[in-house]
Amino acid sequence: MSLADSLKGLNEFDINDLDVNNAGIWPAPVKAIVVLIVFGLIVGGGYWFFIADEYVRLDQAESREADLRKQYEEKAYKVANLEVFKSQMVEMEETFGALVKQLPSDTEVPGLLEDITNTAVGSGLALQEVALQSEQRRDFYVELPINIRVSGTYHELATFVSSVASLPRIVTLHDFTIKPTGGEADRLDMQVLARTYRYQAGE
Repeated sequence: MSLADSLKGLNEFDINDLDVNNAGIWPAPVKAIVVLIVFGLIVGGGYWFFIADEYVRLDQAESREADLRKQYEEKAYKVANLEVFKSQMVEMEETFGALVKQLPSDTEVPGLLEDITNTAVGSGLALQEVALQSEQRRDFYVELPINIRVSGTYHELATFVSSVASLPRIVTLHDFTIKPTGGEADRLDMQVLARTYRYQAGE
């Protein structure tokens, strides 16, 4: 039978004439189509139940590989720069130690108050108050507030602030309040809160 005859027979064929129990007498083109459909279902089902899951596992493995590669690169970088990190740690410890030495101890606070007093007088200011306030504890240090009230000219006040900033101990100035004294035109009253700090290792 030629291909043309087979196609003609297929066009004239009615699917309702198919007898499932007698598949052997089906026309050859119908058999071929059914075989292709069954083959497609088998391949598709096999892909869905087996290969698709493997692709998911492959994607997961590739993602895991990328994470492990990144961790490896980070650890390799740390190992390669271990000596640099150690030297930086030593330098940081030395810097921290130098800063801690600039923080006054309990016994040095009276001396610091005297330094602030002498600085005010040396700047030409009239000293009204230098009073240590209640200490405030932080994470690893104690903050020591000092209330200061002085009066003088603008230039004298500026000299005082600059001199306090140059003290060997760490002192910071906050909450400035400056106003005319009400007497001489060029004189000003200044109230400022100074803060110094004390290290509290293991307190």
